[in-house]
Amino acid sequence: MPPRREPLVVLGLVGQYPMGGVAWQAIHYLLGFRALGWDVYYVEDSGAMPYDPRAGASTEDFSYAIGWVRDVMARFGLAERWAYVDLMRHEVHGLARARLDAIYRDAAALVNLCGATAPRDEHRHGPKLVYVETDPVYEQLRIANGEESSLGFLASHDVLFTYGENLGAADCPVPLGRFAWKTTRPPVVLDLWEPRTDPSAAYFTTIASWENRGKDITFDGVTYHWTKHTNFLHFLDLPKRTPQRFRLAMNPGDAAVEARVRRAGWELVDPEPVSRDVGGYRDFISASRGEFTVAKDIYVRPRSGWFSDRSVCYLAAAKPVVTQDTGFGKFVPEGEGLLAYATMEEALDALARVNADYPRHSAAARRVAAEAFDARSVLRRLLADAGLA
Repeated sequence: MPPRREPLVVLGLVGQYPMGGVAWQAIHYLLGFRALGWDVYYVEDSGAMPYDPRAGASTEDFSYAIGWVRDVMARFGLAERWAYVDLMRHEVHGLARARLDAIYRDAAALVNLCGATAPRDEHRHGPKLVYVETDPVYEQLRIANGEESSLGFLASHDVLFTYGENLGAADCPVPLGRFAWKTTRPPVVLDLWEPRTDPSAAYFTTIASWENRGKDITFDGVTYHWTKHTNFLHFLDLPKRTPQRFRLAMNPGDAAVEARVRRAGWELVDPEPVSRDVGGYRDFISASRGEFTVAKDIYVRPRSGWFSDRSVCYLAAAKPVVTQDTGFGKFVPEGEGLLAYATMEEALDALARVNADYPRHSAAARRVAAEAFDARSVLRRLLADAGLA
């Protein structure tokens, strides 16, 4: 594809949350756009205090976050194409301030991935502001509840995208209100994930937080939970009902909960070493038999159609994915390589089907990644829908 002269900026959270999964999410967008000919840049410009995994807390010391962004971008050939804006100290790291100002002025678009940045005047010198919502339902329900902060944030963008591909459908009760949402899904750069079909791999795995707090939301008398653990508890006894073994890179954060999970037959490993490096994150996935996971309640009960950017990495590595049904089967191929479940019996059946013909499901997983999530096709459609093609 011929190169585009205008810059395209991805605003993200790589330094704010310096973990492998967050970094891979941004990299797939950056390299996907680059493959389509764009002059891409990564910018972190939220002003939020970053999380420091060494301290296990947010911090006013941005040095770890800046170093993490620098190292991740250099690893993927973007060493001269990133900036980290420290609003607290009025400093810009990576690109020079004048160069960043010029990029903001000349860019065709700022892709606000995950809503990482609340747009300010300097972001509106000319670029089209494109919001990519990776966590659907929450903002739509805030709008329905009349939350002014959400109204202002969404209205500050020119185009809104969501991973909730089923939003607006008859079987999805989420109101869309005053905003027009376009749908998209997580992209994956297939060349970054070597297919590894290994029938001897023992464990279905996943990488997850046990519980997220602070974003549950009530609408029309119904509370939706922005956390996985409520659904995980529904399937806690799964290991006792199948010979399949499971390993979770997850820290429940509570000794009693951890003991309960282990007694149920789940093996737990420390997620910090898995996520401290993009290579370690990829290696953990590549050493797995496949992924077994649940989804957050807020995605499942409304049948949002959401799909995980982590699961697309498993698929790209030729690892079958058995995941909780959010309605995504209406939009992506499901049944071989990618299997959805809603009940314990369906989960057990999906695992048995994968293990009965693992090579077939492994090959199908890679095929689903190529057909439904390849970054070139996903991002080409996003750009066209945003009026940037």
